[in-house]
Parts: sequence; structure tokens; C-alpha cells
Amino acid sequence: MQDAAWWRGAVIYQIYPRSFLDTNGDGVGDLPGIIERLDYVASLGVDAIWISPFFKSPMADFGYDIADYRDVDPLFGTLDDFDRLLAKAHSFGIRVMIDQVLSHTSVEHAWFKESRESRDNARADWYVWADARPDGTPPNNWLSLFGGVAWRWEPRRGQYFLHNFLSSQPDLNFHNPAVREATLDNVKFWLDRGVDGLRLDAINFCFHDQQLRDNPPKPAELRTGRGFSPDNPYAFQYHHYNNTQPQNLDFLEDLRALLDRYPGATTLGEISSEDSLATMGEYVNEQRLHMGYSFELLTDDFSAAYIRGTVEDLEAKMTRGWPCWAISNHDVRRAVTRWGGDNAPDALAKQLVALVCSLRGSVCLYQGEELGLTEAEVPFESLQDPYGIAFWPNFKGRDGCRTPMPWNGGTHSGFSDGKPWLPVAETHSARSVAVQDSQTDSVLNGVRHLMRWRKAHPALVAGDITFLDAPEPVLAFTRRSEDESLLVVFNLSAQPQQWAIPANLGALAPVDDHGLLAGHIDAGQLHLPAHGVFYARIG
Repeated sequence: MQDAAWWRGAVIYQIYPRSFLDTNGDGVGDLPGIIERLDYVASLGVDAIWISPFFKSPMADFGYDIADYRDVDPLFGTLDDFDRLLAKAHSFGIRVMIDQVLSHTSVEHAWFKESRESRDNARADWYVWADARPDGTPPNNWLSLFGGVAWRWEPRRGQYFLHNFLSSQPDLNFHNPAVREATLDNVKFWLDRGVDGLRLDAINFCFHDQQLRDNPPKPAELRTGRGFSPDNPYAFQYHHYNNTQPQNLDFLEDLRALLDRYPGATTLGEISSEDSLATMGEYVNEQRLHMGYSFELLTDDFSAAYIRGTVEDLEAKMTRGWPCWAISNHDVRRAVTRWGGDNAPDALAKQLVALVCSLRGSVCLYQGEELGLTEAEVPFESLQDPYGIAFWPNFKGRDGCRTPMPWNGGTHSGFSDGKPWLPVAETHSARSVAVQDSQTDSVLNGVRHLMRWRKAHPALVAGDITFLDAPEPVLAFTRRSEDESLLVVFNLSAQPQQWAIPANLGALAPVDDHGLLAGHIDAGQLHLPAHGVFYARIG
């Protein structure tokens, strides 16, 4: 636990606390539930956990609308519970990262309640307020990611306030130095408590254009935004002015200066901009964020060319920083379903974890990914996500990836003694931890084996990456460190494939103790089974 650069190449396991384990029967997971299952998390061989928001909140956006940055919502437990969680995780050698939602608060936050009362109170300028146009309409054409205009009228002040997300999530005014200072002080509260890192939600949304200029329209053929429904009007604009402003760079440097006072503490920024990879190149370096990730591999495109192009593009743009990759999280359909359909085989589930763990960078694995969980079908009457409710039936929202973890064959798959906040998917019960724990060839045990195996290969943890030419659907690259060089090849299809190994690679020694469907070499040809994987030492 003394390695200050532990985050380089780390595997970070994301826990969505509402859906992990409920210990008090109210149908919602809690911090004691995480504590109870830390032995399971340790068995996965991951380096850290990232816990989605557990702070005091009215839960309009399930914790991403914070009413008090320094307290635990009673739904999840208490500060004492968090301290116990932190201590137990550290006893297992697991570091703890927490979500920090800095760009906006809940309308229930004390800061906003004061700010909305008048135009001359102590926090009058802590949020983004603007007068109406002469005809009473909002001050510009900015749109909310959750649909509709990004401005809400507040009669107390006779002004509009900005909300890039839900109308109950007002944006803070980071142009105000007092806001930046208070924000850093809230971060310091958790660093002083002993957390090992911060996952920074929507970190490029902190600043807005002070001139409130209109965003330009985007041509219909380019409305392919990541992380939101394609029929969402949000996709109709280039978002040049409501996020990713140049002033954010100075704030990130102030944030990094604070983190540098806590050896080993790290930051992981969620970045979604018009050119997320270029923004990551700006945001991630030795003076700003430690790591960054975007939505590029959280899309429906599962081609070798797309994956190679994305990684190479980031490698070219992030010359001083360290990436982090994720193929699933709490905001998108589960990867097994996105890329393999409803009946995807276990081999694909294992391969996907191997793939994301073989790219250069750190890794975020989302709870249930190690079980090969598919996207759950949640009927409209059970939906909780306001995003899904608003865009039904074209877009079903985020509930399908947020359903409870299946632990065993008991009531509600062992998640809760009460009615779960989202129904447990019937198809998930057969993939429960208890079922897979006893199957040597299960996805769960395959992932456990892979995690141990990866740690023994420094080239996979921290080596450079270079892609090799290969026909679709074969993805091939090398990973090289001072200690070893590896050839890594994936067959991304459900049919066997062959690939002529480049003669200039030199001698190859297959490494096949990774628990995956392995390929083999015959007369210079690499033969890969469906969803096959091949690792070999070079030289």
C-alpha cells in the first residue's frame, strides 16, 4: 500500500452501492453491504474499488445530485460505516476511490437554497444565473443532456439557472473563486479521511462560456453522440460553450496541487466533449489529472479497426498522460449485450475482460462484468431512471445495467430481504456468484485467474502498445516493457479465424495459462477459435 504510483495499470472495480448488497431490507444496497462483500471483491484480484455516490441526496439522479458533500445519505448508512469500509478495504490491500460530482449540486443543497433567494445574498453568484431574453425565453439555446432546454426559471430571483443535466441539478459557477475554494475544501474533507482517489464525474462541465454564446447546430449525419440517446436533441448541437472551457485547466492544476499533498492519492476524470480524446490529452498529465477515460469504448462499435483507431488516436493525443479504459459502467448497456447480443457465450464475456485488461492503461471493471451479466430487461412500470422514462420506448435509459447483483439462489438472488429498488433479472440468477463460484470454467473464475495472471506480466500492466496490421475481425498488438515483450491477438468474432504472423516479430513462445480460449501457431499461421485470445512472449 506504499506505492505512490499504484494507479498505473491498476484494475479498479466500480461498485454501484444501490445495487450491490442490501443489509437492512429496504431494497437498496448500502455501505454495510459493501463491507460484507469485500472478501468477494478481494477474491477478484482487483487493486481498488470506485464507489458511486453515497452522499446525502434527494436521489433525483440516484446520488449524482448531491445535497451535502460531507455526509452519507441515511439510505446508505453513516460516516462511521464509511470509515469502517475504508479500514476493511485497506486491510485487504484494496484502495478506495469515491465519486466526486463537482460541476453541479442538487436544488436541495444549502448553497443553492441561499443562492436562489435573491440577487444580492452571500452566495448569489455561486450558480449560473442569467436574465431572460426580452420575450421571456431562456438566455441562449443550450440543451440539457437529459433532454430539453438547459435553463429553468426561478421566480424568487426572476432569472434562469443553468442545468446541464436534470433541472434539479443546478450548475455551479466555477468562475467564482469562492466556489472553487469551497469545492476543493470538500475534496480535502475526504482526502483527510483517507480515501485513495477520486473519480471525477463530468469533470469537463465545471466551467461555462461567460458570454453565454449559442451553441452552433450539428448536421444530422453527425448526430451520433456518445452516452446519450441518438434521438435526444442534445445531439443536435456542437457543445462548444456549455462545457470544456479553457478556464477548467487552471482549476485542474489547483486540484492536482491539492492531491499532491496526499502521497498515493489519484484522480480519474470522466470526460465527454466534442473531441473527448483531444480533451483527455489536455486534461491528463503530471500537472492535472492522473488518469482519464471517455465513452469511446462504451459504444456499439465492436470492430478491430474501431478499437485500434481509438487507442492509437488517444496515444497520439495523450503524450504525457496515462489512460484508463472501460467497456461497461452504470451509464451504458452492458458490454456483453452491446457487443454479443442477448445470448452471448461465456467465451465472449471472458474475452472482453481480457481485452480491456490488455490495453495500455488502467482499467475500470463494473460490478457484474466478472459474472458476464447481460443487460436486464426492465418493464416500463418498474423504471426508475428519469432519463429512460423521458425517452421511452426509443431509449430505455440506464436501469438495465443497474439491476441488483445476483449473489445466490435465494430470494431476490440474495441481494435483499425486501423488494429491490429495481427487479433482479431472472436471467441473472443463473449467473449468480454462488453458482459460478463452484464452476471451474465459469466467467467469474476465469476473471479471477486472468487478474492473477495479468499481475505476473509487467508488459500488460505498464508496457507500451503498438498495433499490428491484421484483417477484420482480428485485433493484434504488442505490449513491451523493460522486462518482457508480448504479442497479443484477439479474434473478435464468433467464427474461427487465421492470421499470418509477421515474420519480423521473431521467435514466439506462447503463453496460455490465462484461462481463455487460446489460439495456436501452425506453419506461421495463427489459428484462433471463436472469441479466441493468444498471448506469446517475443524473443
